[in-house]
Amino acid sequence: MSSNLTSSAPLAPDTAPGLQRSLKRFDITAMAIAAVISFDTVGQIATGGGEAATWTAVIALFFLVPYALLFAETGAAFPQEGGPYVWVKLALGRPAAALTTLFYWVTNPIWLGGSLVFLAAETWDGFVFHLGSGTFADYAFKLLFVWAAILTAVVSLRRGKWITTAGALVKVVCLVLFTLTAVLYGIEHGFQGLTDTRFSPTTAGFLALVPILLFAYVGFEAPNAAGEEMHDPQRDVPAALGRSAAVAACCYLLPVLALLTVVPAQKVTGIGGFMEGARLVFGVYGGAAGPLLTLTAVMFVFALLTQGSAWMIVSDRMQAMAAADGGFFSRSLGAFHPGLGTPVRTNLLSGAVATVFMLAAMRLADGDAAAVFAVVLTMAVTTLLLSYLVVVPALVLLRLRRPEVPRPFRVPFGTRGFLVCAAAVYAWIVIGSWSALFPGVLEGLVGIGYDFHDVWGVSRGAFEAFTLGTVAVLLLVGAAGLAVARRERLRLPEAHRG
Repeated sequence: MSSNLTSSAPLAPDTAPGLQRSLKRFDITAMAIAAVISFDTVGQIATGGGEAATWTAVIALFFLVPYALLFAETGAAFPQEGGPYVWVKLALGRPAAALTTLFYWVTNPIWLGGSLVFLAAETWDGFVFHLGSGTFADYAFKLLFVWAAILTAVVSLRRGKWITTAGALVKVVCLVLFTLTAVLYGIEHGFQGLTDTRFSPTTAGFLALVPILLFAYVGFEAPNAAGEEMHDPQRDVPAALGRSAAVAACCYLLPVLALLTVVPAQKVTGIGGFMEGARLVFGVYGGAAGPLLTLTAVMFVFALLTQGSAWMIVSDRMQAMAAADGGFFSRSLGAFHPGLGTPVRTNLLSGAVATVFMLAAMRLADGDAAAVFAVVLTMAVTTLLLSYLVVVPALVLLRLRRPEVPRPFRVPFGTRGFLVCAAAVYAWIVIGSWSALFPGVLEGLVGIGYDFHDVWGVSRGAFEAFTLGTVAVLLLVGAAGLAVARRERLRLPEAHRG
């Protein structure tokens, strides 16, 4: 890698000959919105009742704001292709960067093959066309969904960006339509959900909600994975990140509030919360309610699809750059297609992982979509949050060790402000990671009762075997990838080893 950190030269120029600068400020904003606003978490957040809205606002203020500031400064200062992989490598070296990127990347095929595809199938089955559970139609729909998202990531970014932009627009339209309709419904029928809703925050609610809320809010740095495909990342990244973060905060808080005001908290479900709420409030449209609800369901599934593809676009680029840099098995895995300018081999690997995980999840669920939704989403939360335990310290080290690198945007109050923001973000990530990996432990320490089987539908042993086993497997895969890549580097001429 070039030692000139102000340069936008790629990590491995010979593996990415097809990169084209096609992302402008609007595209970066839309990509971040498409990736970060998670339809699958709106209902899950709302299951926390009135205090879910309170904690959504609190975490937006005390986590999202400092988080956005940190990544706005770093993303503008270090705009190389690969984003977080580059940042961790510069600060902590290739092994740490490769393992961190693996955890960041694998979140997305797990999430695509689990939470997203199950929610999409449940929505299609309930509102568009009956699929059944475990039927041929069910399997066909889920496979089509997964591979449509992958193929969207395979096409060139100058074309694929319009698909994710359309998804971002559809997502915002759906959420705004739902929120306004809920207000109309409340005016006409009364805000019944408020009668038994309590907005006072509690420790139990905090511990239950913090992992899912952090998962909902992270990811605004993702477009930086395509840093060398942006026209002017040093100017556009901070502006796009600020706009998309503000939109995301509103698109979580307002629909959650709307859902809770018209639907009693005990009737809100994680997997069907948003669409079940829409079924209720769309009654204000009379005879047009049915067709409008079906259209909303189709838009909902399309938004989920583009949400998955947006993450595939950016995380596959990170993983590809790790491979191209000699950090994950073969450099050939990181090759970018000369015509499309996309990491096709990594895209296909993501599709294979998502497919395997989807099939395994269906067997694990044994037809219970709600149970697999909760477990799979928690696994995705865990792997993503664990990656930030390394990324955030890397940002601090770059700030302290590389003061000469031009920073078009700076966190207010200089280095002190940067360190305060990093400490706040890191504290949130530690709490969220622990709560996701070991639910119920912190509750026990503060004397809060926690019936594990009632919450998860499985024993603690089965849950921990699934989550900790997955983490252990990832570490083994990462170690093997580093070892194989190292042997490949040693066979290269010294000038090309990196």
